[in-house]
Amino acid sequence: MQTYEIVLGIVLMVLSVALTVIVLFQQGKDKNLSGSITGAAEGYMSRGRANSRDRMLNKITVALSVIFVLIIIAMYCLI
Repeated sequence: MQTYEIVLGIVLMVLSVALTVIVLFQQGKDKNLSGSITGAAEGYMSRGRANSRDRMLNKITVALSVIFVLIIIAMYCLI
C-alpha cells in the first residue's frame, strides 16, 4: 500500500465522521404538527440565529461533501 493511499484513506475517514456530525447538528425542515404544538415558544431573534447557524452548517456540509467526492475520485484514479 502506497503512502498516499493511507493518507487519503485517513482523510476520508475523518471527513466521513465530520459529515455525519455536521448533518446531525442541522435542524429538520419538517414543520408540520410539531410546529403547532410548540406554538410561539421561539422568539424572533432565536429564529434568526437558528437560520444563520443552519445556513453555515449547510455551507460546511456542501463543502465537505465536494471535498469527499473529489478525494474518492482521486483515489479511484490513482488505484
